Amino acid sequence: MTVPFIEENDQTRARREHLESLRELVGNVYPNKFARSDVTENASGEDTISSIVASFRKFEPQVPAGDKPSAEALESANLELKKIRVRLAGRIAAPPRVMGKAAFVHLSDGTSRLQIYVRRQDVAGLRNDADGGEVNGWELFGLLDHGDFIGVEGYLFVTRTGELSVHVEKLQFLAKALLPMPDKMHGIHDPEIRQRQRYADLIAGSLKLEERDPGDLTPREVFELRSKVVREIRRFLDEHGYVEVETPMLTPLATGAAAKPFRTHHNALDIDLYARIAPELYLKRLVVGGFEKVYELNRNFRNEGISSKHNPEFTMLEFYMAYADVNKMMDFAEELLRSVVYTALGHTHVRYGEHDIDFSQRFQRIGMKEAIERYGHQLDGSETALRIVELFEEVAEPHLIQPTFITDFPKPVSPLSKASPADPSVAERFEYFVGGLESANGFSELNDPEEQYHRFKDQVQLRERGDEEAMVMDEDYIRALSYGMPPAAGIGVGIDRLVMLLANKHSIRDVILFPHLRPEQPSEQPG
Repeated sequence: MTVPFIEENDQTRARREHLESLRELVGNVYPNKFARSDVTENASGEDTISSIVASFRKFEPQVPAGDKPSAEALESANLELKKIRVRLAGRIAAPPRVMGKAAFVHLSDGTSRLQIYVRRQDVAGLRNDADGGEVNGWELFGLLDHGDFIGVEGYLFVTRTGELSVHVEKLQFLAKALLPMPDKMHGIHDPEIRQRQRYADLIAGSLKLEERDPGDLTPREVFELRSKVVREIRRFLDEHGYVEVETPMLTPLATGAAAKPFRTHHNALDIDLYARIAPELYLKRLVVGGFEKVYELNRNFRNEGISSKHNPEFTMLEFYMAYADVNKMMDFAEELLRSVVYTALGHTHVRYGEHDIDFSQRFQRIGMKEAIERYGHQLDGSETALRIVELFEEVAEPHLIQPTFITDFPKPVSPLSKASPADPSVAERFEYFVGGLESANGFSELNDPEEQYHRFKDQVQLRERGDEEAMVMDEDYIRALSYGMPPAAGIGVGIDRLVMLLANKHSIRDVILFPHLRPEQPSEQPG
């Protein structure tokens, strides 16, 4: 029986034939486990190919390019290495090189590669059924394909060319690759395939052999960088006294931001719910309840267009600080972002496209109207709040390459923020821009329940006039504010755009493991 939608061709037929021959030879062709050694004593408690390479590559003799190591250097290295027995597993990273009665091949763990050496008279194959036992290891090796997973047991040594390797004495089959691997020289260039089949993109990145610029990250490196960013955000906030919380992902009202929501239905309660567009009002309820510093790092959902800068499902950091205003929040956010950049990259200078962005310098702070005029458009004072925002996006936003806080937003477009004491027509709100991208939004939180009620009413009127993104009335939030909320500042930071910047990627889909795409058309599907 074959999988119906796997393409039928010479390669897939040969791989299935090999799988059936392996089934006859070793029994179970998809065993449950493989126990690895732990000679490197790394944090995972078992040896990976990466940990072996990191621990023992130092034994490779250092010689000028094109030269071979001396017999004395090889003997000295192997005197130590051959004492070290390992059990390792990984994916076969290239078609095996068979030379008579021996063969070389590389194994990959997705990050590093390690060569193995298989010799006909030395290798025993292992059965995978409950009774175990040995089979012809050389025959087993001959049935392996590029991309298969195997486990090996043997000792370390360096070859005559000086490459760290494993001399295999036992070989176990672990899983078959029924599809051929991506092009090992060039990887996958079609962005549609890379984003739709991220597993293939990750495999291609790990197998790719061609030289690349150090700043050109592999797919795996992009997502490892993303993990570093999230880890550092949590560390920084935790060390500054913040408490991480989780608030509802499905909410009875689509509140907390101006956006069009996704709607679903709760069968047991027989009510409509909305995938949350922002956790803001829940987090501020917690400030009311006594959480002076609180944050959440989680998904938001906005039923809006898809572009290189926006995915309907995205990751947002939101945090709130009691007794602070917008200025203190900008100071703290700047400190946080600088720490994240330094920890993730090891320095504070970011290359983004053609731009060099310097996070070591103090972030610029510019009023919205000032930014519009600075970049070439004179205001006459008759512009509406919405027109001011439109002009800013058209005229100024593309020029905001270095880290910049844009301040003094028109109050009518900021329904959850306090007015400035110096100028009641503007809100104490800022947005953070870098690389021409808006990446964060923060403000002094409105905590007057009566004013908040009237701001919500204004938003309701906008909805009644057809604005689907205007906010709805949240009576429970007004009730919460009526218990008293201290002065506070809050911010939302887009994690995807932050990673885009640090990874030098210009499409948000390149920093989301599984971005939303249209379903494949039947003609696009293999088979």
